[in-house]
Amino acid sequence: MWGIIISIIMAVIIGLIGDALAGHNMPGGIIGAMIAGFAGAWLGALLLGNWGPVIGNFAVIPAIIGTALFVFLLGLVSRLFRQAA
Repeated sequence: MWGIIISIIMAVIIGLIGDALAGHNMPGGIIGAMIAGFAGAWLGALLLGNWGPVIGNFAVIPAIIGTALFVFLLGLVSRLFRQAA
């Protein structure tokens, strides 16, 4: 039970840090940060591997980099949709 709670807290923290690095383009507030944190951790582990400190089953440095990349790409896609409409 504590593992799930720690994972969710880490996803929110990593999501907020990644959003700050990417220029605050992420919608959804805390829930959006949590989703971005989980997606960014997956993307970061896929691209960079699992190195650095691990907290709550997240390799912190690749997760932050992956989240910043995810939020940046999400911001680009949302701007494209806004221009098309």
